[in-house]
Amino acid sequence: MSMHHRIILYLERAGLYHLARLNSHWFLLDESLVSAFIERWRPETHTFNMPFGECIVTLQDVVFQIGLPVNGEALSGCLGEFEKFIEGGRPAQEWFQDLFGELPPSNKRFRMLPADATEDTVRIYARAYIMMLLSTQLFGDKSANRVHIQWLPYLANLDDMGRYSWGSAALERLYRCILNSIRSSLKFKIRNTRRHINMDNRTR
Repeated sequence: MSMHHRIILYLERAGLYHLARLNSHWFLLDESLVSAFIERWRPETHTFNMPFGECIVTLQDVVFQIGLPVNGEALSGCLGEFEKFIEGGRPAQEWFQDLFGELPPSNKRFRMLPADATEDTVRIYARAYIMMLLSTQLFGDKSANRVHIQWLPYLANLDDMGRYSWGSAALERLYRCILNSIRSSLKFKIRNTRRHINMDNRTR
């Protein structure tokens, strides 16, 4: 989905415009490099143990590298108060249609913003673009093409998105992903060790 000049204002208000300007080359995944960093991660100190000493990713790095705001309210990512954003307890599907102008497409993309689009239509496209940024560049998962419903309450109030600390949430997500990777790797090693032990016992 391309960034139309008419949605830039909403990206700036949300504090996500600099992130939106970064092209795909900024987000190419070097799996070997990531694996090397994870192997040097020390969960007890939350630092990378490098040959030249310890280093860590800070909020300052988040600001300098991807320009996300770090001052503001925390993002809980919790849907505990989700019902208060839905008038009359309507299903999320209907609320999604109000926000984006259509139901979630199963196999199609949002069309280009029409040249004569009204401001309401521009806001719909701005919400869709921000949703794409959050789900693919900041808080993506292995699906690479699915959007978590937890972000809908924030998009409901498009003009208030700038009051949140998106940088803090992104850094927290980075740490959590690192820890999950370490745990998965540790479980894999334990399973392999047990398998080898069982094989050794059978051959004796």
